Amino acid sequence: MNPIISASQLAGELAGQNPPVLLDVRWQHQGSLRSAYEEGHIPSAVFIDLDADLAGAAGAAGRHPLPDLGRFGAVLSAAGVSADRDVVVYDGGQNWAAARLWWMLRWTGHTSVRVLDGGLALWTGPLEQGPGETPAEGTFEPEPNSTDLLDADSAAALARSGLLLDARAGERYRGEVEPIDSVAGHIPGAVSAPTTENVAEDGRFKPAAELADRFKALGASGTSEIGVYCGSGVSGAHEVLALAVAGIPASLYVGSWSEWSADSSRPVATGPDPR
Repeated sequence: MNPIISASQLAGELAGQNPPVLLDVRWQHQGSLRSAYEEGHIPSAVFIDLDADLAGAAGAAGRHPLPDLGRFGAVLSAAGVSADRDVVVYDGGQNWAAARLWWMLRWTGHTSVRVLDGGLALWTGPLEQGPGETPAEGTFEPEPNSTDLLDADSAAALARSGLLLDARAGERYRGEVEPIDSVAGHIPGAVSAPTTENVAEDGRFKPAAELADRFKALGASGTSEIGVYCGSGVSGAHEVLALAVAGIPASLYVGSWSEWSADSSRPVATGPDPR
C-alpha cells in the first residue's frame, strides 16, 4: 500500500461507501492545536493530541518517549480505529506529527494507514467547526513488533553496521547550534539526512524515484539495514515515511537525540563527517 494519499483521493474515499477513519493530529512544539481543530477540520476527523496520546512524559527516555500502549490503544479505539478499517492521518501541512501517528499505528500492527500528502494545507474540500462528533467505538489492540523500533544501543550498533540517518537540520547534526537539547552534535557514525529535503515546496513528498535516488546516494542499498533518528522521534518518523514512499523499510529510534544526549556516557560527534 502506498503510505500517502492525495487530497483528491481522500475526498473520493470519504464520499464512498467505506470511508476511512480520519485522524487530525495537528501539533506544535508549544503544545496542543485542539483549538485549531475546532476552528476547522475535515469532516469526520477526530482530533489526536501528540503530546498526550502519542508520547509519554518527557524524561531520561527523551522528549517524546513511547506512551503506555494500553492507553494508546484505548485512545485510538475511541477514535474509531479497528485493525480491519483503513485509516488516514493528517496535520497542518508539515506532516511530522501525522508521520508519528502513521509510524505508531504501523509499529503496533495496523496494516492500512496512510498520510494525507501535504496535509490540511492542500485540502480544498469543506471544513467543519466544533468539537467533532463521537465516532462508533473501534476495536484496535496494539501489537508492537521489534523490527521497526530502535533503542540507544541498537541505534549505535546500526551506525556501525548499517545506515543510521539523522533527520535533523544539518547545522544541528554538525553541532553548530542546538536550540532544544543540552548537547550539540550527532551519534557517531550517523549520516546527515535532513527530512526537509524529502518534500517539495508545497509540502508534498518528492516522487518515489527521486527519493530512492536520494537515499541511495546517502548509502542505502538493497541489503543495508536502515534506521532513523531526530530530536525526539517526530521528524524522524517523517523520514521513515519518506523512505517508505521510496519503497525502503527503516526503523525509528524514538528516543533520538533527546535521549542519547541526556546520558553523558554516550559518545558525541561533531562536524560534517559521520565519525
